[in-house]
Amino acid sequence: MDPKLGRMASSLLALLLLLEGGMFSSSPPPPHSGLLERLFQHIDLHQDEFVQTLKEWVAIESDSIQPVPHFRQELFRMMTMAADKLRGLGARVDSVDLGSQQLPDGQSLPIPPILLAELGNDPRKPTVCFYGHLDVQPAQQEDGWRTDPYTLTEVDGKLYGRGATDNKGPVLAWIHAVRAFGDLEQDLPVNIKFILEGMEEAGSVALEELVEREKDRFFSSVDYIVISDNLWISQKKPALTYGTRGNSYFMVEVKCRDQDFHSGTFGGILNEPMADLVALLGSLVDSSGHILVPGIYDQVSPLTEEEKRLYEAIDLDLEEYRNNSQVEKFLFDTKEEILMHLWRYPSLSIHGIEGAFDEAGAKTVIPGRVTGKFSIRLVPHMNVSVVEKQVTQHLEAIFSKRNSSNQMAVSMPIGLHPWIANINDTQYLAAKRAIRTVFGIEPDMIQDGSTIPIAKIFQDIIQKSVMMLPLGAVDDGEHSQNEKINRWNYIEGIKLFAAFFLEIAKLH
Repeated sequence: MDPKLGRMASSLLALLLLLEGGMFSSSPPPPHSGLLERLFQHIDLHQDEFVQTLKEWVAIESDSIQPVPHFRQELFRMMTMAADKLRGLGARVDSVDLGSQQLPDGQSLPIPPILLAELGNDPRKPTVCFYGHLDVQPAQQEDGWRTDPYTLTEVDGKLYGRGATDNKGPVLAWIHAVRAFGDLEQDLPVNIKFILEGMEEAGSVALEELVEREKDRFFSSVDYIVISDNLWISQKKPALTYGTRGNSYFMVEVKCRDQDFHSGTFGGILNEPMADLVALLGSLVDSSGHILVPGIYDQVSPLTEEEKRLYEAIDLDLEEYRNNSQVEKFLFDTKEEILMHLWRYPSLSIHGIEGAFDEAGAKTVIPGRVTGKFSIRLVPHMNVSVVEKQVTQHLEAIFSKRNSSNQMAVSMPIGLHPWIANINDTQYLAAKRAIRTVFGIEPDMIQDGSTIPIAKIFQDIIQKSVMMLPLGAVDDGEHSQNEKINRWNYIEGIKLFAAFFLEIAKLH
C-alpha cells in the first residue's frame, strides 16, 4: 500500500471512530470530546514525523546481549538521545549511573544509565509512571532479515526494524502522546513519570536495586504504573494484559568423572551419566504435557466462572494461529484449552543437555558429565521455593531407583514468581474506556505465557497498580527476524495513550 493511502485510511478510520463515539452526533458529547478530536487530528497530521523519530531510534544498535564495547557505546548513545527527547517535553530527567558489569570472562563493561524523568507534580492529579526499555536483541541481515534490521523500512504499512515493537515504538508512542498536549497548549490531565532502562533484554541488570532504593523518593507519588512491552493476541483487536507466568529454571547434573569415556573400552561396565540423565528428564512430563512432579498442581488457583467468560470472549482463530505457528497439531483442540494451558496452567519444557556430543557425524563417546536444563512456567499461586523442593525431591527419588553409582546435583539458578493484576483496578477500567474510544471495541483481556519480571518487581516493591497495555500485533515478531510494528498500531497507540490520560484523570 502506498504510504499516503495508508495515512489517509488511518485518518478516515479515526474520523469514523469519532463519529461512532458520538463526537459529531446530536447527542451530548462525552467529556473532553473536543480535546480528543483535536489531539487525534494533530497525531494524524504529524504521523510521518513520529515515524521518522522511530527510524532515528531504530538506527541505534542498542544491543544489550553481545558484551562488546561497540554495542555498549550504542546503548549509552540511545539513553542520551532518549534523555534529550524527555527534556524536550519539559521533563526533569535524572540519568542514574549504575556502575559497571563484571562478565564471566573477566572483562568489565559499563552499565547504561537508567532514566528517571518526571513532568508535573500537581497533587490534585493522579501520577502515572511508564516503564520501557531501549535495548534490543541481536540482529544481522544475514540471519534472515529481508531488510537492514537497523534501518526502519516501511512495506505495506508495516515498519520493519529491530526494536520497532520491542520496545522503542511503544516508548515513543507514550512520549508523543505527552507531547501532543503540549503542542496544542493543553494542560496534561495527569502527572507523568518515566523509568527507561537499557538492559532489559540482558536481565535488567541493577534495576530491582534501583526500584528498591527509589521507592520512597521517585516512586513515592506514583499511583499507577503502565508497561507496554508485550503484544496483542490478535492482528487487529487490541488487548489488555493482566497476568504473566513466572519461571523456575533448573539444571540437573549427573557426573561419573570429568573426562569422557570410549564406549568400546567402558561401554557395558558402568552407569552411563547420559542414560541416567535421559531417565531423569523423561520422568518430568508426559506426552500430553502433564507435569509428573508430585504435588506440582496443588497450589494452582482454581478456575472461576468469571475467568471462563474472559477466555470465551477472546478473539482467536485457532486454525490461523496454528498455521502461523507452523505446527501440525496442538495438544488441545479448543481455543479455551489452548489459552488456559498457555496462561493459567504451569508448563514444563526441556531445553537442552550440556556436555553431550551434539555435532554432525558419529562419535562413540560416553560423556563423563552431563547437565540437563529445563524450566517450569509458574502460575498463581505457585511458590518458587515450594516448586524447587518438589522438583528436587522428585528427581532424587527417580535417581535413587536407578541404583546408579554416579553423582546427581540439582540447582535452580532462576526463580521468578508469576504476576497477576486486578482487572477491576481503576487504570484497567480507564484503559478499557480509552480502547473503546480509539478502536470502537472492547479489548481482549489476556495473560502472557512468558515471564516479564519487572511487573512483579513493581507490584511487590512499590505496591501500586501495575497494568500492561500492549500496542503491537501478534505477528510483530519481537526477538525474531523481520520484527515490525504496523504504522496503524503505532499511530493509534499514540492516540490510545492520550485518551488514557484523560480517562484515568476522570476516574481517579
